Parts: sequence; structure tokens; C-alpha cells
Amino acid sequence: MKIVPPQKEIERYLGYQKIRPDDSVRAIMDEAVAEMTQVMTPHSVHKIFDIEQLTEDTISFAGLSIKSEGLARNLSGCDKVVMAAFTIGIGVDRLIRRYERSDIMRAAVLQAAGAAAVEEYCDMINEQIRCYAEATGHSLKPRFSPGYGDLPLDLQKDFERILSMNKNCGISLTDSLLMIPSKSVTAFIGMLPSSDYVPESCSSCAECSLKDSCGFKKN
Repeated sequence: MKIVPPQKEIERYLGYQKIRPDDSVRAIMDEAVAEMTQVMTPHSVHKIFDIEQLTEDTISFAGLSIKSEGLARNLSGCDKVVMAAFTIGIGVDRLIRRYERSDIMRAAVLQAAGAAAVEEYCDMINEQIRCYAEATGHSLKPRFSPGYGDLPLDLQKDFERILSMNKNCGISLTDSLLMIPSKSVTAFIGMLPSSDYVPESCSSCAECSLKDSCGFKKN
């Protein structure tokens, strides 16, 4: 599976908004992506669960009872939910650390390229899940991750336990619930009966508590 992070997304993570990077920065971006591609080892794992209860602020499934108005809005109308974890591997972290000692500019570009790459990988696996959902008469809601809005980061422990992330895709958690490899994502994805589906934009930024100050917010 070839992952090519979009250049505009790399620029966004680097903080470019109203201006574009010059030729020298774009050259570093191209070189960084090419080098990063050689060390990426993408893996993912996901499981699908029936939603047992869904109120305005509580969702219950798989033995979990989650209090979150943001996630409840995101899953509104859904009868199933996907728990998923994605990573592009520890090789990217090692590459970044290597350049942090010798070329801080390239390290920063690799950080941005890695963030864009893991999101691109999420989209690719999301598309596979969407195909399965369609075959079962469902459509997908946008991904919603722990740490967005009022959804507690502590849920990372449940992802680790339920998905066996370390065993299945090599993701572990630090004591502060950061993921290793750092270019990893966990997310809930709602499955809505297709007859009830109304197209909508991704709610992740809209629900995030940092939406008014975040420099990485998507337009």
C-alpha cells in the first residue's frame, strides 16, 4: 500500500496558510517524503460493535459507557460503531530523531509529512471500511478521536485493551497516554443505516475545544 501525503496537508502542518513555501522548502519536502516512504510500515486494526445505548451524552457498546456530548452527536442515528487504530510505524520516529540531531529544518518537515501521511493512511483504510459498510447497508460518519472536544484521552486505554493495539499493529501507550509510534491515530467511526444518511462535513474540528485557536484547523 503506497501512501503519498498531499503536499497541501504537509504545508498546513508546517503552518503555511496564506503564503506558499519557497523552492528550497519544497525541495526539502520532496526529499523528506521520499526518504520517509522508505521507512514507513503502515498497520491498522479495527473492530465493529453494535451500539447498545445512545443518548444525548452517553454511548454504550462493547462493555463501555462513554460520557461525551461530542461523540454522541457524531454517532447520532448510528446503530454500529467502529473502533480503529492506525500507524505508519516506528521507522518514521527514528528518522525524525536522527535529523533532530543534525538538521532541525528537515526534522520539522518530516514531522509535518508524517502527520499528513498517517491521516492519508487513515483515509485509505477508512475507504475499505466504507466499502464493507455499504455492503451491509450502512454509510460512515466522520472519524472522531479521543482528545477531541469533550471526548477523554483516557479512552486510549480502552483502544489498547479492546483492539490489542500493541500485538496487532505495534502501537503502545506512554504513562501520559501518548502513542508510540507517534504517527498513530485512534478513532471511532459511526455506521449509519444508509436510508438515514445525510451527507455532512467532518465534525472533528467543529467539536474540538481548540477550534478557535488551532493553527492546523482544516478550512
